[in-house]
Amino acid sequence: MIFLGVALAIVAGLATALPALAGTGRGALAFLLMGAAGAAAGAHSAPSQSVPEEAVQILPGAGQKAVEKKAAQKKTVQKKTDVRTYSVKVGDYLSKIADEQNVSGGWKKLYADNREAVGADPSLIRPGLKLAIGGKKAETTAPKSSSSAPSSMSKSSSEDSSASKPSATKKAEEATTSEEAAGTGNGFSAPLSGVSLGTGYKESGSSWSSGYHTGVDFVAVTGTPLKAVGAGTVVSAGWGGAYGNQVVIQLADGYYAQYAHLSQLSVSTGQTVTAGQQIGLSGATGNVTGPHLHFEIRTTPDYGSDVDPVAYLRAKGVAIG
Repeated sequence: MIFLGVALAIVAGLATALPALAGTGRGALAFLLMGAAGAAAGAHSAPSQSVPEEAVQILPGAGQKAVEKKAAQKKTVQKKTDVRTYSVKVGDYLSKIADEQNVSGGWKKLYADNREAVGADPSLIRPGLKLAIGGKKAETTAPKSSSSAPSSMSKSSSEDSSASKPSATKKAEEATTSEEAAGTGNGFSAPLSGVSLGTGYKESGSSWSSGYHTGVDFVAVTGTPLKAVGAGTVVSAGWGGAYGNQVVIQLADGYYAQYAHLSQLSVSTGQTVTAGQQIGLSGATGNVTGPHLHFEIRTTPDYGSDVDPVAYLRAKGVAIG
């Protein structure tokens, strides 16, 4: 409207300044009026461009949201990729793995994330077991109809792995049997091949709650096969507190043989064993300063009923030391 007023003012001024124009004045005036009207129309149409301008101003906001959403998705993917897999090795236990892998929350968090794989007893982990470090194993986002295939494949893989273990165990037992002849006598065997004594029976010291050593320590690197000293029945196989992973066997003569600080168990409670049969692998679980086998002979399955294990085995015809 302002532009139209200016145009009319210009036309009026020109009409006043050119009074001499008679015949042609009207034509000139009409021409000027048409130019002014065109200018006014152009000025009037300019505000209509404000709509697309506002629309353009809205676009940056939508673009920003898209960028933020993409960044959030990227962070989620990055978080998932932080989860890694650890394969349990001989001599491993949860607290050791948690320390070495810097697991926030320690072995309890590691166990919680892998409870399904480890089972009810956190002390019993076997070489080859796959553990998720940094969180639970990633869940598949595929439709339910297709999720059963990976599950069955995983189960099949697990069964194949389990099926291969007896073969490996059998080979280890055969190797142990071939090496044990020198340590076997009258149906009894040394608890391991290549016997080398460390701390002896009833050595005194503040390290033991009774004030003395209730068994003997055999020098053994982690993973050394351990054998039942005689035929009997396993009455305990699992975590034994300061003893770490332990196995206790009730022997045929009524005595009990205890094996402590094992890295792996090869038997379970209630299982019958024969002399020389592999019952586990030596390790450094529980309260220890290094890998070895702590071995006791007891009159009961309980702590405090110990007898001299070396004297017991020698009486059975097994040469020790």
